Amino acid sequence: MSDPALADVPDPAPVRHTEIVYEGLVWDVRRDRVDLGSEIVTRDVVAHPGAVAILALDRRGRVALVQQYRHPVLTREWEVPAGLLDVAGEDPLLAAQRELAEEADLRAGRWAVLTDYFTSPGFTSEVIRIFLAEDLAEIPGDERHERFGEERDMPLRWVDLDAAREAVLDGRLHNPHTVIAILVAHAQRERAWSGLRPAEAPWPERELLRRQ
Repeated sequence: MSDPALADVPDPAPVRHTEIVYEGLVWDVRRDRVDLGSEIVTRDVVAHPGAVAILALDRRGRVALVQQYRHPVLTREWEVPAGLLDVAGEDPLLAAQRELAEEADLRAGRWAVLTDYFTSPGFTSEVIRIFLAEDLAEIPGDERHERFGEERDMPLRWVDLDAAREAVLDGRLHNPHTVIAILVAHAQRERAWSGLRPAEAPWPERELLRRQ
């Protein structure tokens, strides 16, 4: 039986001083002096705009995966489509719809929230919302997004959800939002998708971090 009391608790500690120590292309590094009550500690935080990811599931129970080169880990990863929330004021659902179109040439007629998570809460404020996208349709060739950089030659592969889960459990897939999306989707399917939230559901974790 689920225990509703088992939940993370938002509880911002007072920040006595903060400064940007590195300004990057996508994210900055912020140095905070944090008052923990018993002592004040210094912590470096990678200040991240957040991101969205999309598990696109077709009528045959297959997941859309794209293969993208990730230079920091020197690996071509199979991933669910995803992207940064780096457009000012863009709604997360609209960002997810844009990313699905840009990376997989797909549109979806039904959307829901699959899960939210912090990617690495020990050092970054990055939070990701993973959407479930269904009722899929291909975007016509003349309307497709022109890709550049690592996305230029990014293949698309359809994988049965059971096979995707086995790839995760066998240690063959490593991308975090992909691993989480596949495992959560598989678990949700087992419970007849009863735990899904509406696509426009509040995202209080991101709102909390945006106020910093």
